[in-house]
Amino acid sequence: MKTKNRRFTIWSSINNLLMFSAIAVFLVSCDLFKFKSEENQDDEDPVVASVGDQNLRKSELTFVFDGENPSPGDSTERASRYVQTWIKKQLMIREAGKSMSFDEAELNRKLLDYKYALMVYEFEKAHVNANIDQDMDASEIESYYKENQTNFTLKEIIVKTNFFKMKKDNSQNRQLERLLNSNNRDNKESIREIALTQAANYFLEDSTWVRFEDLIINTPLVGHNHKVQLLREYKLIKVEDDSFVYYFKIFEYKLQDQIPPLEFVNDEIYQILINKKKVALTEALQKEIYNRALENNEFKIYD
Repeated sequence: MKTKNRRFTIWSSINNLLMFSAIAVFLVSCDLFKFKSEENQDDEDPVVASVGDQNLRKSELTFVFDGENPSPGDSTERASRYVQTWIKKQLMIREAGKSMSFDEAELNRKLLDYKYALMVYEFEKAHVNANIDQDMDASEIESYYKENQTNFTLKEIIVKTNFFKMKKDNSQNRQLERLLNSNNRDNKESIREIALTQAANYFLEDSTWVRFEDLIINTPLVGHNHKVQLLREYKLIKVEDDSFVYYFKIFEYKLQDQIPPLEFVNDEIYQILINKKKVALTEALQKEIYNRALENNEFKIYD
């Protein structure tokens, strides 16, 4: 009996040893597998920046370009800016965690709210883009303009004008000035020819309203303190610097706080009406989904 027990004890020890060895080999294999996997990941998707135990990998930079194909220099610069932004964000998160206590449940709830709001936004945007009619009758725009004129009060001076920048020693300056002072519409072609062949810069769209400040950039008028007075007193404004003479032939103007003409705010009104269409489509979609769910008893309201 003692011999049998002794054999059993020996075999038990051997079995335990084998089992321990197998477990050890398995654990070593797991560590080796894990190490190789991480090594492979580092090879295929290297870390480009880290803050504490948070890593930013190369693959995370791809969305920065969003399908674009920038030049190598631009690509490097944009990636560098993103890395710096990511580092600053991670440092702020870490500092916030040190300095304040946060309710994890409340944070998770807010994250879920944001996630669901984003899902709904993308769904509504896809629906609107698929169904919106981008066409707009001129009568719709005109009607909106008449009903809401006071909402479009000008905050700057706008003009219809011709503009010319001429070398001071140009022999055509006197001829151009004579033509601009004349009200003869037949002079239009002669003025255009001088502009195209002699002017250092020009603007000939006399039927288009433009911001006066945009037009006078890089001219002596930019620092003038009495622009309104000039517009009221002169149909042809002439100023000069050391090298050039600048001519502004004023056809019409509107001052600050006046109502702009329809053509000046046409694009703005178009965008307002398009946005109204988008809101209407979104509200109709919400109403349709609600009514369908109501008919099918898909929700309940409890007292």
